[in-house]
Amino acid sequence: MNDKKLGPHDMDEIIGQVEKLQQKYAGLGQDFLAYMEGLLHSNGLNYWNYVHLDSLLGLQTPRTNFKDEVIFIVYHQITELYFKLIKQEIELLTETKENEEESEYRKLENWYKRISRCNNYLKHLASSFDIMVNGMDMEEFRKFRMALLPASGFQSVQFRHIEIMSTRLSHLIHPDWKGDLDDPFEQLYEHVYWKGGGIDLQTKSKTITLQQFEEKYDVSLKLLLKKYRNRNLAYRYEWLPKEMQKDEKLIALMRDYDTHFNIFWRMGHLAAASRYLVMSEKDAIQATGGTNWRKYLPPKFQKIIFFKTVWNGEEKTDWGKAGVTRIFREVIGEHWMKATS
Repeated sequence: MNDKKLGPHDMDEIIGQVEKLQQKYAGLGQDFLAYMEGLLHSNGLNYWNYVHLDSLLGLQTPRTNFKDEVIFIVYHQITELYFKLIKQEIELLTETKENEEESEYRKLENWYKRISRCNNYLKHLASSFDIMVNGMDMEEFRKFRMALLPASGFQSVQFRHIEIMSTRLSHLIHPDWKGDLDDPFEQLYEHVYWKGGGIDLQTKSKTITLQQFEEKYDVSLKLLLKKYRNRNLAYRYEWLPKEMQKDEKLIALMRDYDTHFNIFWRMGHLAAASRYLVMSEKDAIQATGGTNWRKYLPPKFQKIIFFKTVWNGEEKTDWGKAGVTRIFREVIGEHWMKATS
């Protein structure tokens, strides 16, 4: 029990806080004394209730009896939580306040803070594939994965959210498409690069994985595109005053964001896929959703670049090549060569 006696200074501080609370609840049209009585009778908060620990630990429901399937589920759930944190930072940085001058994107220090946080999350994500690559039994995975059809990480809508919130739709179009990038966004959306990754290798038609994804999310993704058309990170950055755009620290942060999301994370994903899906030099297993992962995942094929103004022509031409050999060799040895050959 705390027997500390309150001095005059403590009482002044308590009275000041009470007055602030009174003002807060008066502004909400609420009875302040009723809330104070409720506080008197309420129980203290504990850790397990605060993080909903029991619910969290009950969210893993394997489809098979293979124990390593739990690793697979937990890993993807952790990934989705990191995606949520990244989206929150983008949302806060890009929103427009009622008073435009108070908007976060108008201040350089807010770009430092928000993009640094995103980069921190992305660094963890890009290096996290080791959890699966070296943490799951290969034979178990090849067996339990067949019970997951047609589900696929391809169907992570939060990953698409981050792409849409980060850059212009024209930057997400497959590089092989020869149409007009000024087409209405509804037409342009049909040529977004990830749709090409959901084509069956044998029939050349849309996989069930892609069909399910489109049926569930196409409408909401188009709404998000409208919301972020003039709000995405690339748009906000390109409309900053020139002196802010040229800030060396900010340029470095934007380059790191692009690199970790569009090169290192994709390469890590490719490394994990090739570790488990490449059985021999000429024998590769399809991903769980039947997606063409060997053409879909490598950055050098898609050339997805969020912030094109911070890269020079040579860097954009050679996109995805820098660091590939070193990172893949560290993660999976020679498997990446077979995956991209």
